[in-house]
Amino acid sequence: MRVAGRRQQRRRQALLARERAAVDGPPGLRPQPAPVSPAQRHGAVAERQALALLQAAGLLRVAANVRCRVGELDLVMRDGATLVFVEVRARRDAHGSHGGALASVTAGKRRRLCLAAAVFLQQWARRTGQTPPCRFDVVAFDGHTVAWHRQAFDATEGRR
Repeated sequence: MRVAGRRQQRRRQALLARERAAVDGPPGLRPQPAPVSPAQRHGAVAERQALALLQAAGLLRVAANVRCRVGELDLVMRDGATLVFVEVRARRDAHGSHGGALASVTAGKRRRLCLAAAVFLQQWARRTGQTPPCRFDVVAFDGHTVAWHRQAFDATEGRR
């Protein structure tokens, strides 16, 4: 009886894993759970506003809140044939003491974004058979001010 119970448990786990993969996308690239803290909720609102801004400019949404072992991608958009990896940064105070939202994208954060984008591009190439050109944009919210920085940094050159 014990063996049959284990088999049933494994079958249930495999079924749940397949259902999650169908909903969440490929393994290794999963959306984030719902925000719980006030800062996370503020960030989620900023991401929705950034998505609306980018879609109004003609970009198409490919994915949002993609997480993998090496980092997280806030938004992945398409601008024509180019994949755009968008980092959304929000600061409540427009005159922050640490340089504002754009300055918060540090060298370490840029490195993690590049690594996460590389993982995403590998998955993309497996599915489509090609690797499109890409760029890294930042949408910065400082208080009530929004700034979209196209080609904010480059994976090979570092900060622009």
